Amino acid sequence: MKVILRNDVSGLGHKGDVCDVADGYFRNYLDPNQLAFKATAGNAHQAESMRRASAIRNAASRAEAEEVATMLVPTVITISAKAGEGGRLFGSVGTSDIAAAVKEQTGAVVDRRALKLDSPIKDLGQTMVMCKLHPEVEFPITVEISAS
Repeated sequence: MKVILRNDVSGLGHKGDVCDVADGYFRNYLDPNQLAFKATAGNAHQAESMRRASAIRNAASRAEAEEVATMLVPTVITISAKAGEGGRLFGSVGTSDIAAAVKEQTGAVVDRRALKLDSPIKDLGQTMVMCKLHPEVEFPITVEISAS
């Protein structure tokens, strides 16, 4: 059965794509969840306009992410935290702390879920944190933890 996707469906396609799926998959999953509709000759124009609108939004989102990346890559984000002897922090610095510091120091809004941190930072010094604002835009942010 040919269907047109209303939203991105992982493993199947992107919004506006025409896909061939099993009847049961459409009837039991895609249709009840409003993820797709049956493809007809009249819907082909609607699918094309959905693809164009999605491409325009994607380009704008990518341009915005690249602009933020060019601003944040040369910047060192400084966070002060309480530390004991030996450079160990009493607590830890996580992605929400880094996102708040980025907003405070640069004005750029970065979602904490876009920051990739294997484990919370527990030592003083510089750390590189990867940030993925767009599927095609990933860049490092330098974070320096200093004792307060």
